[in-house]
Amino acid sequence: MAQYSYLSTPNAEIAAALAKLPSPEDITGRDPAIIKANFLTVVAASNEMKKKLVTLPPDNELRVAERKIPVEDGEIRVLTYIPTPNSRDSTTEPFPLFIWLHGGGWTIGAPEMDDFILRRVCVELKISIVNVEYRTAPEFPFPIPINDCYDAVKWVISNASELNASPKKGLILGGSSAGGNMTAAIALRARDDPFFNKAEGKCITGQFLQFPSTIHPDVIPAEYKSELLSLKQHEYGPVITLKEIYAYLNFYKPDPLSPLFSPLLAPSHKGLAPAYLQICGQDPLRDEGLLYEKVLNKDGVMTKHELYPGYPHGGNLVLPEVRMTKIFEDDFIEGVSWLLQNGHSDVAE
Repeated sequence: MAQYSYLSTPNAEIAAALAKLPSPEDITGRDPAIIKANFLTVVAASNEMKKKLVTLPPDNELRVAERKIPVEDGEIRVLTYIPTPNSRDSTTEPFPLFIWLHGGGWTIGAPEMDDFILRRVCVELKISIVNVEYRTAPEFPFPIPINDCYDAVKWVISNASELNASPKKGLILGGSSAGGNMTAAIALRARDDPFFNKAEGKCITGQFLQFPSTIHPDVIPAEYKSELLSLKQHEYGPVITLKEIYAYLNFYKPDPLSPLFSPLLAPSHKGLAPAYLQICGQDPLRDEGLLYEKVLNKDGVMTKHELYPGYPHGGNLVLPEVRMTKIFEDDFIEGVSWLLQNGHSDVAE
C-alpha cells in the first residue's frame, strides 16, 4: 500500500525516543528461554515508567485476581478484572465481557504487558476482562497457543456468572500483534462452531485487532503483493525486524496457508463480528492490518480503525513516555466502547 508510506515518518518526539532505544537484536538461533526472560525485563521496566505517567483507577473500583483455567492437556493462567460497585454506580446488572490475548510473536510476553490499560478499560467502561496467558512456542508450537485461547473463550462464556458478566451484554475478543492474529483467526473459527450460538447470546460480538499479523509473509497472493509493502519498507525496524519476525515464525511453526494462521486467506469473512483496528505507521505489519480491514469491508463486516503516523510496532510498550502513547491508549478505550455500541445489536437479550 504505497499510499500509506507517508505514515512511516515519525514526529520529532517519537524519533528522539526511538534513538534512545537499543537496536533490535538478531534472535535467530538464540535460546528461547533467554529471549523470554529478556523480554519480561523490558515489560517490567515499561510498567515501572508507566507508574509515573499513568493514574490508575483506585483499587476499590475493581477486583483483580489470578486463576488457572483448564485447556486441552493442561491449564493456563489468566488475570481477571471485575468492576466493583461504588457510590456513583451501584448497579448489580451483569457486565459485558472482554477477553485479551497478549502479543509477543507466539513465543514471548505475558498478561502483565497490558495490565495498566486493562484496569482503565474495566473501570471506565464497566466491563469484566479476562487477560489470557496462553502457552507459547517453541515448547508449545502451532496450533497449541491458538487452541488455548479458543478454550479460554469457551471457558469465559460457560463461566461468565463467576465474572459478574453475561455474553449477552457483549463479548469482545482482542489482542495485539500475535494476539491480534489469534483474535482474527478465532473469530473465523467461532463463526462456524455451533457452540457459539447467536440465538443464545453465546457469540463473539466484536474483534479488537491491535497491529495484527494477518498473513504469513511466504504465501502472499500475487493480487496482494502491491498492497503489502511495509514488511520490506520496515525490514530493519525499528523495534521489530523482518528477520526477527521469521525467527518467531520458526519457533511457532504454523501452517502458512491455514486461516488459523493467515486469516487474510480465509475463503470468506462474511458474518464476522465488527472489528476495530489500531495500526502503527512505522511497523512491518502496517499494511496487512490495512488490507485485512479492506477484505473485511468487502465481505460486509463493519470496521473502524485508527492510524498512528511514525509510531512503531509495540510503541505503547517501548515508548510509554511519548504523547502518542497516551493517544493510543485513550483510543484503546474508545475502540472497546465502539465495539460495545456496535457489536451486539442482534444478540438475544
